[in-house]
Amino acid sequence: MGKGRPRAVEKGVLGQSSTSSSLNGGFNIPSGPVYHPTEDEFKNPIEFIQKIRAEAEPYGICKIVPPESWKPPFALDLNSFTFPTKTQALHQLQARSAPCDPTTFELEYDRFLERHGGKRLKRKIIFEGEELDLCMLFNAVKRYGGYDKVVKEKKWGKVASFVCSGKKASECGKYVLSQLYLEHLYDYEKYYTGLSKEKHNVPKGDILDEKISDYIYEKSSHKRRRKNLKGERIEVCKTEKQDLDQTCQQCRSGLHGEVMLLCDRCNKGWHIYCLSPPLKRIPPGNWYCLECTSSDKDIFGFVPGKQYSLESFRRLADRARRKWVGPTPSTRVQLERKFWEIVEGSVGEVEVMYGSDLDTSVFGSGFPRLNDKKSPSVEVEGEVWDKYSTSPWNLNNLPKVQGSMLRTLHNNIAGVMVPWLYIGMLFSSFCWHFEDHCLYSMNYLHWGEPKYWYSVPGCKASDFEKVMRNSLPDLFDAQPDLLFQLVTMLNPTVLQQNKVPVYSVLQESGSFVITFPRSYHGGFNFGLNCAEAVNFAPADWLSHGGFGSELYRLYRKAAVFSHEELLYAVAKSSLDTNTSIYLNKELGRIYDKEETWRHSLWRNGILSSSPMSPRKQPLSVGMEEDPACIICHQYLYLSAVSCPCRPSEFVCLEHWEHLCECSPSRHQLLYRHTLEELNNLVVITDQNDPKLVKDEDCKKHVLCDLSKKVKGAHVTFAQLAEEWCLNSSKILQIPYCRGTYVNALKEAEQFLWAGSEMNLVRQMVEKLVAAQSWADGIKHALSKVGKWTINHSQDKDKVQFDHVNNLLSFDPVPCNQPAYLKLKHYEQEARALTQEIEALLSTCPNTSLADLERLYSKVCDLPILLKESEKLLDRLSSTKMWVDNVRNCISEKCPAAVEVDTLYKLQLEMSDIGVQDPESSLLLNLIKQVDTCRAQCRELLNGSITHKKLQPFLKELDGFSVNIPELELLRKKHNSAVSLISRFKVVLDNIQEREDQEHIVDELDNIQRERALLDVEVDELSCVEIELKKACWRVKALKVIRSKMPLEIIQQLMMEATTLEIEKEQLFGKISEVLATAKCWEERAKHILGSKAQISEFEDALRISEDISATLPSLDNIKDALSMANSWLLKSKTFLSSDIPAVPSSASLLKIECLKDLISESQYLKISLKEPSKLQEILNNCVQWEQNASLLLHDAISLLDIKCISDGTAVSLGSVIEKHVCAVESSINVGTSLGFDLSGVTRLQEACSVLCWCSKTLSFCSISPKLEEVEMLLAAAETLPITHVSSSLFNSLFEGLKWIKKSIEISFVCNSRKFMISDAEEAIEESQKLNVSFPLMVAQLVNAISKHISWEKQVKSFFSLKPVDRTWKALFELKQLGISYAFNCPELDMIFLEVHKIELWKQQCWDIAGDPAGDSSLLVAALAKIIVSLDISLCIYDMSNSPKARNSCTACSNNIENKAFLSCSICKHCYHLECLGRIDDVKNSETSFICTHCPLIMSGKVWAVVNKHLKLPGTRPDFNKLFLLLSEAKDLLCIEERNLLQDLVEKALACRAYLSEVVGFAIAYLDKDPEVAAEKLATAIKALEVAGVYDEQSNSKLEQALAINSWRIRANKLLVASRKPQIEDINRHFNEGLEISILPEDSMWRRLTEAKNISLQWADKAKKVSMDSGELELDKVFDLISEGENIPVHMEKELKLLRERSMLYCICRKPYDKKPMIACDKCNEWYHFYCIKLIFVPKLYICPACKPSSTEQDLVLFPTKTAIRSRNEPQTPTPQSMELRRKPRSSKLLRSNNNCMRGQFGEIRDLLWKNKKPSRRMTRKRLDLSSLSPLNVDN
Repeated sequence: MGKGRPRAVEKGVLGQSSTSSSLNGGFNIPSGPVYHPTEDEFKNPIEFIQKIRAEAEPYGICKIVPPESWKPPFALDLNSFTFPTKTQALHQLQARSAPCDPTTFELEYDRFLERHGGKRLKRKIIFEGEELDLCMLFNAVKRYGGYDKVVKEKKWGKVASFVCSGKKASECGKYVLSQLYLEHLYDYEKYYTGLSKEKHNVPKGDILDEKISDYIYEKSSHKRRRKNLKGERIEVCKTEKQDLDQTCQQCRSGLHGEVMLLCDRCNKGWHIYCLSPPLKRIPPGNWYCLECTSSDKDIFGFVPGKQYSLESFRRLADRARRKWVGPTPSTRVQLERKFWEIVEGSVGEVEVMYGSDLDTSVFGSGFPRLNDKKSPSVEVEGEVWDKYSTSPWNLNNLPKVQGSMLRTLHNNIAGVMVPWLYIGMLFSSFCWHFEDHCLYSMNYLHWGEPKYWYSVPGCKASDFEKVMRNSLPDLFDAQPDLLFQLVTMLNPTVLQQNKVPVYSVLQESGSFVITFPRSYHGGFNFGLNCAEAVNFAPADWLSHGGFGSELYRLYRKAAVFSHEELLYAVAKSSLDTNTSIYLNKELGRIYDKEETWRHSLWRNGILSSSPMSPRKQPLSVGMEEDPACIICHQYLYLSAVSCPCRPSEFVCLEHWEHLCECSPSRHQLLYRHTLEELNNLVVITDQNDPKLVKDEDCKKHVLCDLSKKVKGAHVTFAQLAEEWCLNSSKILQIPYCRGTYVNALKEAEQFLWAGSEMNLVRQMVEKLVAAQSWADGIKHALSKVGKWTINHSQDKDKVQFDHVNNLLSFDPVPCNQPAYLKLKHYEQEARALTQEIEALLSTCPNTSLADLERLYSKVCDLPILLKESEKLLDRLSSTKMWVDNVRNCISEKCPAAVEVDTLYKLQLEMSDIGVQDPESSLLLNLIKQVDTCRAQCRELLNGSITHKKLQPFLKELDGFSVNIPELELLRKKHNSAVSLISRFKVVLDNIQEREDQEHIVDELDNIQRERALLDVEVDELSCVEIELKKACWRVKALKVIRSKMPLEIIQQLMMEATTLEIEKEQLFGKISEVLATAKCWEERAKHILGSKAQISEFEDALRISEDISATLPSLDNIKDALSMANSWLLKSKTFLSSDIPAVPSSASLLKIECLKDLISESQYLKISLKEPSKLQEILNNCVQWEQNASLLLHDAISLLDIKCISDGTAVSLGSVIEKHVCAVESSINVGTSLGFDLSGVTRLQEACSVLCWCSKTLSFCSISPKLEEVEMLLAAAETLPITHVSSSLFNSLFEGLKWIKKSIEISFVCNSRKFMISDAEEAIEESQKLNVSFPLMVAQLVNAISKHISWEKQVKSFFSLKPVDRTWKALFELKQLGISYAFNCPELDMIFLEVHKIELWKQQCWDIAGDPAGDSSLLVAALAKIIVSLDISLCIYDMSNSPKARNSCTACSNNIENKAFLSCSICKHCYHLECLGRIDDVKNSETSFICTHCPLIMSGKVWAVVNKHLKLPGTRPDFNKLFLLLSEAKDLLCIEERNLLQDLVEKALACRAYLSEVVGFAIAYLDKDPEVAAEKLATAIKALEVAGVYDEQSNSKLEQALAINSWRIRANKLLVASRKPQIEDINRHFNEGLEISILPEDSMWRRLTEAKNISLQWADKAKKVSMDSGELELDKVFDLISEGENIPVHMEKELKLLRERSMLYCICRKPYDKKPMIACDKCNEWYHFYCIKLIFVPKLYICPACKPSSTEQDLVLFPTKTAIRSRNEPQTPTPQSMELRRKPRSSKLLRSNNNCMRGQFGEIRDLLWKNKKPSRRMTRKRLDLSSLSPLNVDN
């Protein structure tokens, strides 16, 4: 780093510079900083990174180059290493279509068509011979900003490449695609865009509070509906019941149905707060889930590939490189440009393999590790391996070095704590992303090609995300969490264009790259390489980690680890000052958040709380996994909320309302630390902060403000806590009741989670818990005493005395427990018994057994368990056991059954126990016998033991019952001696004839060793040593026979046999024969070696030696001589072989020095050969050729030294050179045929190549060469050998060749603008200085100069003319001539500028007036076509003003006399049948013809007129743009297009004037007949329809006039229609008139106002009459009904009420008056009780009209009057038809009826029944009259 100071950027490192990287070429991306730490700085990575952070973090990335001494070995075995790969489709990293499910798109598209009056597609849409995917087309256009932007920026080619999978579309195809989109998807795009805007226009105060109070839902048992922001009902789905009718696919809960969003395709449900990211409101329109909008097959990702070894992957990488780059080497700039071309989809389909994300714990790390075995291929010393294994820069150690916050993580998280390995190839890429939890990352490139990085600093991450979403909107709409998936790239130039800073780093092997928190980074590889990466976290990361945690929460992503748990573990560990600064801020944020949410829970009624179970290892993060929130999937380390209805589900504090629908009082807060404990952590990290006390006071003040409403009054948190403490103090004084304590502790749960201000509550809780535990302990102890007293069960069921003693030791007692004294009595009784036991056990040892048993019986009867009872029991049981053991020993009869130690142990126990019994004397006698036997055995063991003496002694003691060790030892010695004697006899049996002599030697050797160890003397084993020596000789003899041994060893073996006296054995004879044969062969071998014999004799001697079983001394000499001869012959074959290739390669040539060495080596051979003489002859031929070659080389050098070449000698010199070249080439062929690497061949070849080059260059003196030929010769000159390039001839010709190239470039047409005429003149002057002349090239330059001068004169002549006389044709010709002949000059720039102005103006005119997809050369025809259309439009206007003009066709403006025509019966305009497309029709006077415009105008459908005739499909040129373009053409030449545009504008202005006149008339027209104005408007519409320009100003005025006229027509229809309008129709029409500003003076407005006033007046009168209970006479009611039927508005409800009011009942013929009535069960006619004299209600009633003979005696009476009143009111029958009501009714009949009702009922009853008409009417309940009148409508 240069004396320890960080250097921001390293200059000159592989193309990187301080301003911009040359690697980027056209990209111009600045480089990130590069650092070179010193040895001292490199010791601690965390400290070094903190040192450079302030400078490097604004870049988001940096590179660190380690010191030269830091070179870690690559630890993996390259030969055996295999790894899996992933396939990366590079062409789809950016240029891919969004995953779209065609079924869902088709469903939504069809619904759109149904709602907007469109027709569903019945046929497939074909484009380019294939079915067009509308879904993909829609997404592609959305990618580039929508239809309007695609048309404006001409991006249909890119859209077509999306739709056609990368294929290029023709111009015609682009146009067709745009028209298909316009026809089928343009309206859908507008609809979709409107919905998207409505989704994003959320009110400022609208937040996600989980109550979603801003949205309105209607729920029923059959359907659930929702309303959008406009209040419109939207049907969501059909459901059976509201209770749990859907389950959220995220949290698996069916609760909170009011915020359940249902997919309109699959009908699955999601809570809006469970989506990723969550929605703040219900989206308008239809909604589809990601499963339905994204097809699984279209979701992009990296597909797992094959398993590769490193060698096979290298071959694959080489093939891919040759395929995509080619065999020629490419610069890194070219490779980068190629990569982005592939990513943007302009190259085609490209797939590469990438061995990414390889877990080093599975596949191994590239760094050494202490626990790994060193691979054999890694050649490093153990010290070096250990050094790099423990280095902090080793990525396996980095996450847990001192200063890293990840040290507390226990889990080995792959990629975070455990490095990942990456094996890359060319173009394998890592897409834009930032690290998990916004961690730092470090990447080390072990070996291979460089890796190229791009980075966006973390401070600009939001800008980066915004650009990504704007650039790829369709991808983000389909996958909102796209940036989490690491599968998308975006060209960094796009980011730069949007002002997002991007930096780059080129990482070479052996260097580190560090990315900073939240820094988006991506990149690709330049070739095969191996890298390793891991995350780490210095202290400054903590705040970034909090941001990453919140990001996971927002997107509902599971976190890698718990951020809160990590903070706690770091705070509890040892801290330094640097860590405390960052940790304090993050802990403060966590504390504030936790405090806020806990307060919120308390306010909302969650009072129950409980601490979580403590950690076993609280400082190891990840040892115990916490549950996760079912909504946001974050770990619940600090706190959670649970509910008994869902015991296995938990949520975080923010989502407590989404857990279930239970009352908050059922919820429980679970917390791991109180707020006091969390605050203490903050204090620990910032003990010296002077603001701490102030903050604490502030927190207490906040807590005091914490309050809620309880029983109508506000109570603070502190007040409730104080009240609870007072009540708890009283509880301790009253007699103990467990329920009271439990309730108090339950109530205290709402305070325990708080801070230090609740310490009094916690202390009181501790007192209550201690008191409860103490009281329950006393109660439990007494319960156990009582149970044991009844059942007398085992001792384990008794109460421990120590436990009772502890319970009674409290002073004072914790609470008032009445059972305390009873337990005290039991304790005193137990204490007395304890003292008695201690007294007994402390007396003399002569205690009686009866006393022990008596005292133990008392202990067993006590209900309290004493410790001393165990000692008493042990004393009693040990005494009984000793007596039993003594009796068993005395009574034993089996030999050696009793151990001697057992007897001695019983003797010792006898004195300890102190019990005097008869068994004691018997035990002492047995011990005396044992002592006597042991003394005899020791005497034998101390002296010499013979086998004869030992045997009778052992026989005497066979039956003794005690096991004596000395006696057992004598028995073992005796048995061993017997065994050895038996084994020796077996070995001696047939010993000479056995083949396994080695086994015999081993057996005899073992017998001899065991005999030496045996202390018993045995006479039978004295000859074992002699037999062992003989057996050893036999083993040696067998080795001689089976393998070859030296002669000296064989002779020595014969001497040993004589000593052992075994000459008579068969083995001795065989060895004698081998010795004699070996001596004979040795004599012959010495003779051959001394006489230099033929090679065959040596081979015979070697073959004979193979049959001799002995090692021969001269055999090695024979083999060496023969091997040397064969080796020499093998070397000579290369020189004697005749198979020499015609063109041998340099590797196959023979060396003459090797031939000479081989000839000299032949002198040292010991064998006679013929080949040395042949090799000497070959050497002589080579020497002769070298002499001839040196002469030819001398002549070539003489030719190259020629300095001056005149015009005449150039040709002759060329022929001389050609002849010499032929001679040299012949000599080269001869030298090559010899097959030797002769230095003369190379020198001749070098001279020949230079001579050939000179000969070719000399030929240019007589011909005019091409530029390619000259460039080829110049390139060839660079490759010529340097031996002769300094010669005079070559230098002269090389300078001349460079001059020829320059001359050709100057005179070349395409390069004329690069050079000036002075350059040509300068080249002619330079030709005079050359040693070689080129006359043809000089003439060519002179000709070019003369043509330029001639062109300049024409240009000056053109500009000297007047502007009127300058023509476009002449200007264009001058441009073409200038391109062909002119050099660079001001005149040429003037011509180009003038032409550019005119062409630019024409192009602008074409963009406005022409077809964007057509040819711009047709501009004149396009303008003429528009002028013709304007002429027709003017003609149509003239028809309305001049009757003579009506003789012209409205469609084509031609005269109608020559062709068949039709005349509109309304507007009287004429149309040719041909123009109407009705050629086959015959003009018929009987059938009337109506044009298409008149019915629309007369119908009043203004929007149909606008959409069909004013907003025509396609685009028309904008008149305003044409007018502006005409004004800009004043300074241009006189061109035809400008004149046409002038004529077009004048006629368009005339059309505008006509239209303004028509519109003004239509708006000012106020008379009754609207058809007058409609006729004028129809004419204007016809004229606008045929006009070829679009005038926005005129169209808007016409739309307003059409709207006013439409309103008048529809108002007139309302008033004159056969069906009367309702009052609602009148009001609606008034509202429409107000919107379009209808004047009050308008006749239609006045008529509507009059009709409305009349109707409202009548409605008020009708309402009063319908509620008068029959007060108005019936005739007047009928008159009112008749009046209502004749008013201009239909008042249906009021008429209905009046008709019901006119219905008559009973024989009195009066309307319903709420008096008691009864209905006939046969005819359903109603009668008053009074009129028919009915007092009681019968079960069945038949009126006299249906049963005239019935009498009052037939009635069944009901006894009470109350029942009569409680009977339901009579139901009014359905009114009869109004036709019957309208019949004239005589007043006489009514009077007679009234008179009858005044008379006696009995006398006239039968007459009334006969006169009454029978009625068969259905009854119904009478309605409330006041609710039926909608007439109270505001005007």
